[in-house]
Amino acid sequence: MVLGKVWLVGAGPGDPGLITVRGLEVLRRAEVVLVDALVHPALLEHCSGAEIRNVGKRYGEESTPQEAINQKLIELGRAGKRVVRLKGGDPLMFARGGEEALALAAAGIPFEIVPGVSSPVAASAYAGIPLTHRDLSSSVTFITGSDRAGKEWSPEAWKKLSTATDTICILMGMRRIEEITRAILEGGRSADTPVAVIHWGARSRQRVAIAPLGEIAEVARARGLKNPAVIVVGDVVGLRDRLAWFDRKPLFGKRLALFRPEEQARQTAHAVRERGAEPLLFPSIAIAEPPDPSALEAAIRDLSSYGWVLFTSANGVTRFFAALRAAGRDARALGTARVGVIGPKTGAALAPFGVRPDVVADEFVGEGLARALLAVAPPSRVLLPRALVARETLPEILRAHGFTVDVVPAYETRSAGGAMRVRLRAALA
Repeated sequence: MVLGKVWLVGAGPGDPGLITVRGLEVLRRAEVVLVDALVHPALLEHCSGAEIRNVGKRYGEESTPQEAINQKLIELGRAGKRVVRLKGGDPLMFARGGEEALALAAAGIPFEIVPGVSSPVAASAYAGIPLTHRDLSSSVTFITGSDRAGKEWSPEAWKKLSTATDTICILMGMRRIEEITRAILEGGRSADTPVAVIHWGARSRQRVAIAPLGEIAEVARARGLKNPAVIVVGDVVGLRDRLAWFDRKPLFGKRLALFRPEEQARQTAHAVRERGAEPLLFPSIAIAEPPDPSALEAAIRDLSSYGWVLFTSANGVTRFFAALRAAGRDARALGTARVGVIGPKTGAALAPFGVRPDVVADEFVGEGLARALLAVAPPSRVLLPRALVARETLPEILRAHGFTVDVVPAYETRSAGGAMRVRLRAALA
């Protein structure tokens, strides 16, 4: 029996760009991914060939028992699978990664631990709050505000902690924020100590409440803040006024719907995140293989007979070269054929295949490409790989000027209504 391997990977919190290079590398090669509830869904785009299993836990909601997760990791490892256990933040910091690693070790399943950016570090940074500062804080303590089920909560530890450290960083403490802040006050911390509650840290929905220790519970409740949250107690919180940067981005707090095919929306989604907003992908159409690929296959076999190959979309470029590759050929098969495109973006889609367009239309419509071609080329045979259903303007104009135009379906656009409705309902929930 050949054993598989399990990687316990920290996904980082919130911003999907916070996953480490190593974590992303492992994720892309996974066969099965067991994912937590707080992992950003955009990260799952990197493991499209893997089986995704949601095993996240949320307080008060039905969830997978930890023992069942441990057992599933062992079963998958024994089945020879490459398994990623994708956990929010860091897998070992107030997480169950240590328990999962112990279970794997006891079962003899090989594993690796890939650290991640922990949620208190990221949330504080995105809120503009340094956890330490030479003039304000030389120590920081991380503590959970949510003990395991069955363990009685005691204020004594909080009282001792109150003045033993400069900065107190509390994870998942919103359920007991009144009791926690009361215990810290009773331990000797000044009621005027600044406190921050950071809800959904490092995401565009991040919300931050600032108030003195004696008032923060009431303020946070009034703002409707709840878990997931990080509570930061200490003088460093006072630096937020000068250091806040994330919530000053131009689109911070917005959610933008992108109605594009999923594979084409990624660049736009990245630009949206860079500006502080959350992209919501609702693919209104899906790009699929044509019902009958034989016409495209025949054209590829006869490429040497064409004087021009014209592309009217990036999808056409991608699907044409995929068919070329499937036929065991590459860009050299174009031979002496010249290439025309409907615009710069379609031309850019040629770059990965080592091809530069000979003609780029100034007007990004079929008429524009026809005019651009007629200005430089005498009549010849033209191949036009495009969508199954498209406007006939371009081939009609060229034929009227003596060109022979072979229109072949390279792909089909289909409605993605079902998938879009599911995502829309989830986004509005």
